[in-house]
Order: sequence, then C-alpha cells, then structure tokens
Amino acid sequence: MTYGTLATIRRILFFSLAAGLIGTTTELLLLGHFEDWKQYTPLVVLAVAILVQGWYVVSRSARSVRALRIGMWLCIVSGGVGVILHFRGNKEFELEMTPAMAGWELFRESITGATPALAPGSLIPIGLIGLAWAFRHPALGSGPSE
Repeated sequence: MTYGTLATIRRILFFSLAAGLIGTTTELLLLGHFEDWKQYTPLVVLAVAILVQGWYVVSRSARSVRALRIGMWLCIVSGGVGVILHFRGNKEFELEMTPAMAGWELFRESITGATPALAPGSLIPIGLIGLAWAFRHPALGSGPSE
C-alpha cells in the first residue's frame, strides 16, 4: 500500500470515529440517558474520547494517540457491559410481569424489550474504528510516516 493510500484510510477512520463519537453522544443526550451513574458512564467515556481526539488534532503527539487507544478500549468495554446491563434490566422486567417465563421466550422478550438491549454494542465498532486508526500510527514511530 502506498503512503497516500494509508494516509487516506487513516483520515477516513479518524472522521468516522469523530462522527460515531459525536452522533452516539448526541443520541444519548437526546434520549435523556442520565438517570443514574450507570447511564452516565457511556456519556463520560464518549466525552473523554472526544476530548482526546481533539487533543490529537491540536498536538499530533504520541501521548494523545496512546490516550485515544485507552479511550477506545473503554468504549469497547463500556459497550459490552451496556449490552449486559440492558439485557438484564429487560429480563428483570419480563420476570416481574410474567414470573413463569423461561428459556427461549424469556431470552427473546429480554433481547427485544423496552430498553434496546443491543444498542450499547454500538460503542464496540466505534472503539474498533479508533483502534484501527491508531494501529502503527506514525506518531508512535511504529509505521509508515504520514
């Protein structure tokens, strides 16, 4: 792959990351996703990632790339934990409504319940996009220069 191709791919990843971070943050704010500390967690993770991405724009430093990597791992973990929490919340609700529910029916109702069980998983590809952007980043001295 040529230098120009790598630079273009890295730019596309960077702007895709920004769009994902800003879009997801906006959606959570519009949904009022801040009733308790568990709901604040993805907002904090996303805000930190946005700030670190801004830090990179200003500094182009290796530290900012490393910090962004950490932020992306936090997005991935937060997304996975969020899926579990949403699913568990739906499951608890379904069992309160129908205590005898079990098996496939309970799973189906929990995964499609009032709280979108898979929605937090959207943080996982955001994190992966950021990690792909940071992979062998030139600021780290571990890949082709841009």
